[in-house]
Formats: sequence, structure tokens, C-alpha cells
Amino acid sequence: MEEKAKSAMDAFEKLEKVGEGTYGKVYRAREKATGKIVALKKTRLHEDEEGVPPTTLREVSLLRMLSRDPHVVRLMDVKQGQNKEGKTVLYLVFEYMDTDLKKYIRSFRQFGVVPAATVKILMYQLCKGVAFCHGHGVLHRDLKPHNLLMDPKTMTLKIADLGLARSYTVPIKKYTHEILTLWYRAPEVLLGATHYSPAVDIWSVACIFAELVTTQPLFAGDSELQQLLHIFRFLGTPNEEVWPGVSKLVNWHEYPQWSPQPLTSLMHDDLDEDGLNLLSEMLHYEPAKRISAKKALEHPYFDDLDKSRL
Repeated sequence: MEEKAKSAMDAFEKLEKVGEGTYGKVYRAREKATGKIVALKKTRLHEDEEGVPPTTLREVSLLRMLSRDPHVVRLMDVKQGQNKEGKTVLYLVFEYMDTDLKKYIRSFRQFGVVPAATVKILMYQLCKGVAFCHGHGVLHRDLKPHNLLMDPKTMTLKIADLGLARSYTVPIKKYTHEILTLWYRAPEVLLGATHYSPAVDIWSVACIFAELVTTQPLFAGDSELQQLLHIFRFLGTPNEEVWPGVSKLVNWHEYPQWSPQPLTSLMHDDLDEDGLNLLSEMLHYEPAKRISAKKALEHPYFDDLDKSRL
């Protein structure tokens, strides 16, 4: 097995570690045979299992299937091997993309904003990729600018780090010292709901939308409580009337009472009326009221987009 692992990895030359994903290390690597640059994601498996657990195999075939969509990062290959301790590791070989939305947004911070037409093109692709995943019963659960990869030359956006998303709960901590960001996390998750719906991803999409427009995160809390308070301060403190069942959620307490602010107070004039409407449709407290990704694609905000080339 060790031989197999070595030979599997011999096909690649690791260039550098590009990150620590939620589920393992990620390397930029060159495939020796073709010279092609790829992203290698080394995935830890559950410690107690012999070989590759069937859940992981299901995950991988799911990732393979999802990566048929042009807005999901393509999984090109899977190599199985063993690490020094003799534990099974999987290497997932993904197409490599140069930058991500976090870096892209940051490049605009000093001077100006992301052009409105660019925001629209990127948002359309994001909604399309999310709609595809949801259409196959897969929730991402950790959408954020950092795991939306893009090619600034073609303005292509692709969803990455669909981690081995389903057989895990929402990851709480990164493996490094970096705290997992809560900024894109839906209020029902923060409040301890045990059943999620695709609406958790739509909330994240809304936060990403707002950040693309203003270049600043919409709700930037540094703890679960702070995160909730940021949301409540802006959208108003929820109650049973706007969100039936909210007070039964496990982390619900009596919170300070704020009234909702108009979205324009945060977006200023940077987003047109259709855009503001779409954003507000994504930010409903009650998950069932949030617009679906599929419906979002038909929203008037996207009417003037040339969709044929996307």
C-alpha cells in the first residue's frame, strides 16, 4: 500500500502549500506527465476506519458528479495512499485556479468598488453553482469569499471546498490557529438549529453579495453572540411573528430589541433597486421565506445580463 501511495504521488511535484482547507491541507502541484498545474487536497479520514470508509467513497463520487457543473471546481482525480503512521489518506486532484473572491474583493478596497456589471456576472455564476448543488441535494454549509475561486481574466467563478461536506457537521474550528469565520453563517445555525435547509447557503450568498458591492463584510462578528448581535442590530431582533419557532431554538436568549434598518443605509447608492430587492429576498429570517438559488436566477436583477456566454 505504501508503494502505491508513493507511486500515486510520484506523478505530482508539490510546489507549495496554498492553504489549510476546512478538511485538510491544499497544495499547488505540477502533474509531471503533462506539466499541468493542479490543486492537491490531502484529506484526513476518520481515524478508526480501516481503508476508505464507504461514506467517503460516496462523497467523492458526489463531488465528481457535482464538478460536472461549470461553476463548481472540477475534481480531476482521486489518489489513495498512506501517511507515515500508516493511516489512509486520500489526495483529491482539483483543477487549479489562480485567485479567490476574498483576494479579488481585497484588491478593490483601497480604491473604489467592484464594477456593478462585474458584481452581477459573479453573483449569477454563484447562484447558478449553488442551484446546481441544491438541485442534487447537497448543501455547501460554509460558503464564503475564500472558497469561491475565480479567474479574473475570464471572470469565471467556481465553488470550492464543498469539503466532504455532507458527512460532517458544520466545521467549528480550523485545524490551524485561524478561527473559522462566522461572518457568512446563517442565524438559524448560530442559534443552534439542528435541521438545516438549503436556505443556510442562501444567507451566505447574501453576505457575499453585499461584500462584493461594498468591499466590506456585511456582518463581521468575532464570536457567535457578537455575530448574532450584528445581524439583529441591522435586520432587527427577530421574534415569533417574523420567524415562527425562533424562540424554541437551543441558543435563543432574550436579546436587546432593535428595529430593522433600511438596506440602503448599508448599501448607500451602490446597488440598484432590483439588486436591493434580491438581497432582501435572501436575508429573510425565516429560512423557508428566503429565495431559492434557482428562483434567484430568474430575478429581474439579472435581466440585463448576457447569460449566453455564462
